[in-house]
Amino acid sequence: MKTSLTLLSKNVRAVLAASVTISAFAATPALAQEETADNADIEKIAVVGTRAAPRSVGESAVPVDVISEEEFKNQGSTDMVSMMQTVVPSFNVNEQPINDASTLVRPANLRGMASDHTLVLVNGKRRHRSAVITFLGGGLSDGAQGPDISVIPAAALKQVEVLRDGAAAQYGSDAIAGVVNFVLKDSSEGGSVEARAGEFYEGDGRMYQVSGNIGMPLTEAGFVNLTAEYRTADPTSRSVQRDDAQGLIDAGNTFVADPAQIWGNPEIKDDIKLFANLGLELGNDAEAYMFGNYAEREVEGGFYFRNPHTRGGVFDGGTNDAGEALLLVGDLDGVGQGISCPEVVIGANVLESSGYATIADNSTAVGANCFAFNEILPGGFTPRFGGVVTDMSLVMGTKGEFANEVGYDVSVNLGQNEIDFAISNTINPSLGPDTPTSFKPGKYIQSEQTLDIDLTKPIDAGLYEPIYLAGGFQYRHETYESIAGDPASYAIGPLGSQGFGIGSNGFPGLSARSQGEVSRHNIAFYVDAEMHLTDSFMVAAALRYEDFSDFGDTTKGKLAARWQMTDSLALRGAYSTGFKAPTLGQSNVRNVTTAFGTDGELIDRATLPPTDPISVLKGGEQLTPEESTSMSVGLVADFDNGLFMTIDYYNIEVTDRLSTASGIKLTEQDIAQLLAQGVSDASSFTEVSFFTNDFDTTTEGVDVVANYSMDMWDGETKYSLAYNWTSTEVDQASDNISPYRVRMLENNLPPVRWSFTTTHDNGDWRFLGRVNYFGSIYEDHLDSALDIDKIGSEVTLDLEVAYSFAENFEIAVGAKNALDEYPDENTLYDTEVAGAQYPVTSPIGINGGFYYMRGIYTF
Repeated sequence: MKTSLTLLSKNVRAVLAASVTISAFAATPALAQEETADNADIEKIAVVGTRAAPRSVGESAVPVDVISEEEFKNQGSTDMVSMMQTVVPSFNVNEQPINDASTLVRPANLRGMASDHTLVLVNGKRRHRSAVITFLGGGLSDGAQGPDISVIPAAALKQVEVLRDGAAAQYGSDAIAGVVNFVLKDSSEGGSVEARAGEFYEGDGRMYQVSGNIGMPLTEAGFVNLTAEYRTADPTSRSVQRDDAQGLIDAGNTFVADPAQIWGNPEIKDDIKLFANLGLELGNDAEAYMFGNYAEREVEGGFYFRNPHTRGGVFDGGTNDAGEALLLVGDLDGVGQGISCPEVVIGANVLESSGYATIADNSTAVGANCFAFNEILPGGFTPRFGGVVTDMSLVMGTKGEFANEVGYDVSVNLGQNEIDFAISNTINPSLGPDTPTSFKPGKYIQSEQTLDIDLTKPIDAGLYEPIYLAGGFQYRHETYESIAGDPASYAIGPLGSQGFGIGSNGFPGLSARSQGEVSRHNIAFYVDAEMHLTDSFMVAAALRYEDFSDFGDTTKGKLAARWQMTDSLALRGAYSTGFKAPTLGQSNVRNVTTAFGTDGELIDRATLPPTDPISVLKGGEQLTPEESTSMSVGLVADFDNGLFMTIDYYNIEVTDRLSTASGIKLTEQDIAQLLAQGVSDASSFTEVSFFTNDFDTTTEGVDVVANYSMDMWDGETKYSLAYNWTSTEVDQASDNISPYRVRMLENNLPPVRWSFTTTHDNGDWRFLGRVNYFGSIYEDHLDSALDIDKIGSEVTLDLEVAYSFAENFEIAVGAKNALDEYPDENTLYDTEVAGAQYPVTSPIGINGGFYYMRGIYTF
C-alpha cells in the first residue's frame, strides 16, 4: 500500500505538470468532443472502436452496441453484471451459488469467450483487474481473472458502449472477444435519487437499494458529477435434503440441519459504491479531467456439508480389519504417551455407539483425553464462505489540441482491487477442541498503474474526409500480492500428525511462507489510421507492439472496412490478430479449496503456480500468451421507415488458451518422491491443479440487432430485437483437460439467446415488456463428471409499468421472470450428491421470479 501511495503522489504531480506544460501550447478547439456535445441523439454516438471523430453505431466499421441510461434503469436487475446480460444477448453470466471466489465476483462472458477475454474501459481508459481468480468458473471461465464490473453503479452511467470485435491491436491485451466502455455522466447540473426494493416470488432474497447522482458546476468552466449507491440483499435457498443427511436424521441424529446444504444466492451484507467524474476547461482550448471510484462489498454464501461420519480429516477414521467404518479420534496427550484411545465403530449413527459414549464422557480419564469433533459438531457442519471486496481507482489527465491540429491526451491511471476472504462455521481440525470456528484465510491484492500518451492528427489528402492518424505510448505496471491469513487458518496443530486436516476446513489459509508480491511491467506503442477512399468506402488499420517484462514481446494488427452500398445498406468487415497475456495471478497464485472429486467425495484441491515442483511433476510449465485471430463481416440496414438493423458474423480462433488443469490426483509414489525432494506440503493435498496453455478453440456466431419505433395510441412505441447464436469447438486439448471440461467449454452456454423488447410511452404512463429466450445447455454438475446431458431451453418474461405523478417523480413496479420459470429440475443428482434442486449453471438462474418497486425523483 505504501508503494501505491508513493506512485500515486508521483503520478499526480506528473499529470499536473503535463497539464500546465501542454496547455500553454494549445491553441485550437478540441475536435471530437465539441462536435458531438450538442448532438440530440448522442446515445447513438460511440467513442470505442475508433480514434477518429466519434461515429454513429451505423457508420462504424465494426459492430458496436450503445446502451443508454434508460435501458439500464428499466429492468429488475440491480448489479451491473446481470444488467449487461439483460441488454446484450452475447453477454452471458450465471449465478454462482457455491463456487468459491466466484461467489464474490461472478465471471461474465462476451461472445462465448472467458471473462478475461473482454477488455473493460471507463471513459475510454483501461479498467484494472479484480484480485479474484475464478478457480471454479463453470468450465469456460475456469481460472479467469477479469475486471469486477459490479462495482460500477448504473446511476453513474451516461451510456455503455460494447464493441463486439477483436481489438487487441487497438487497446492491447484481453480484447480478444471485444471491449466494453462505461461512459460516466458529465452533467454540471441536475441529478436523481432512486429507491428500490424487491424479493423473489418464494419470499426470500429481499433486496433494498438506494442510489443518487448529482451534477454540479466546477467554476464556470467545468463540472463535478457524483454518484453513490448502497444495496443489501438476503440469501435465497433452492435446495433439497441430501440423501446422506436424511439418512443420518432417519438413524436418529437430530442435529443435522434440513437442508444440510444451501444452494442459492449469497447474502450481500453491504454493497457501497461511490463514483466521481470531474472536468475543467484550462484555457487555450485544453481541458483537464479526473474520475475515480471507491467500492466495498461484503458477501457471505453457503458451502458444502461436512458429513459427521465420512468427512476425511475431520470425522472419517478409515476402517478396521473387519471392514467397519471407524471414527477419527484424537489422542490429546499424544499417541503412545499416556492413555490410549479406543476404536469407535461408526455404525448407522455414531452418536448412539457405545464406543462413542466412552470418549464423549469427559468426566472419565479416557473421555478427557480422547476427542472427536462429533462432540462439538454432532450433526456435522456446513461452512459459510465469503469475504470483503474493496475496489478503488483514480484517473487523471489532460487533453486538447496544438495549433497544428495534433490532438493529445495524457493520463495516469491507478487502480487496485482487494479481496479479504472469510470463512465461518468451520474448524481447523488439527487444533482439536481448541480450534476457532471463524477464520480470515488471507488476502489477494491486484494493483495497476498506467501512463497513456495518445496523439491524433487529421490530414487533408484530398479525400472525402481527412485521413485520421493516431499513435501513442502506454506504460503499465502490475502487482499481485498475497497476504497470509490469520495463524489459526493455516496452523499445523497437535492433531495434524494423527490424520486430522490442517488449516481452516473448506478454504485453508495462505501460510506466512507462501505470501509475497510479484510484479511486472510492459510498454506498448501503437499506430492506427482511418480514411475514406471514396464517399462510400472507408478503411481502417491498426498496429500495436507490446513488450512484457516477464515473457517477451508481441505485435498485433487489424484491418477493417465499410462500404455504403446504397442509401440504406452498408457492408462492413474486419480481420485482426490478438493476444491475452497470462496474468500475474495465474502465474503465481496459491490456493486450496474444497471441491467434489469424480468419486462424489469432498476433496482438497490445491491450485499451485505452474512452476511449483508439484505442478512440474504433473506436467506444469511456464505460461505463454494466448494468441488469436478474429474475423467479422456484417450488414447494416437503415431504412427510411425508421427500421435499423445490423447482422454480423464472427469467427474467433484462440490457440494456447489458458485455464486451470482438471484436478490431478497425487499418488502415494508422487508424494514420496516430492517429500524426498523436500516439498513438505506434498502430503496435504488430494488433487492438484495449475494454470496451463493446454487447448485451442474456434468460436463462431451471429449477432442480430434491430430497432424500430412508431406512433401508437397517442404515444410512442419502440421495438428492439437482439439475437445471438454462438458455437465453440475445442480443436485440441491435452490430457490435463478432462472430456467433461471440453463439453462444458463447448456446450455450457446457450447456443442461441435472444430478447424482444417493447416499450410504450403515453403521457404519464410507460410500459415495458421483454421476452427472453435461452437455448439448451449441458452441465457437468459440480465439475465432478456428473453429466446433465440436456438442460432444456427456457423462455422468460420481464414486465414493468411506470407512472409519473409529477414532472420529476416516477413510481415503477415490475417483475423479472414474471411467469416464475425455473430450469429443468435436477432429478439425476438432486439428493444423491449435494442437494441441488436445479442445475446450478442454468442461464436463467435457480431462484424463479423476482418482483420489485422503485421510485425515481429527478431534479
